[in-house]
Amino acid sequence: MQGTLSQRVIRCAFDVSNTLGAGFLEKVYENALCIEFENNGLKFQAQKPITVNYKGFQVGEYIADIIVEDKLLLELKAIESLGRSHDAQVMNYLKATNLSVGLLLNFGRPKLDIRRIVWQHNDTNKI
Repeated sequence: MQGTLSQRVIRCAFDVSNTLGAGFLEKVYENALCIEFENNGLKFQAQKPITVNYKGFQVGEYIADIIVEDKLLLELKAIESLGRSHDAQVMNYLKATNLSVGLLLNFGRPKLDIRRIVWQHNDTNKI
């Protein structure tokens, strides 16, 4: 599979969306994406715990839906529509993980909704 990492992941997401359609819970899409990633030779971690630090202190923890190739964070939704709060959520997750690029994927509509969110512009063209 050719292309940037984001392009490869998006193709996998379209395969999942086109096959399953809308209406399932997020976990169903997550499981299906993991199968697509395996089939396409992409390394990933699903449900990865991430620590949130503040001035040297651990103040929280969250679970990343999927991190691909240790470079790309995925936040999955299965909702009617995405809002700015979802963008902010991904941005905060990027900061907590120190990753540069995240994809917000919403499987809750007949057409897959994709937002690419960049926190740091360090060589993000390859991601």
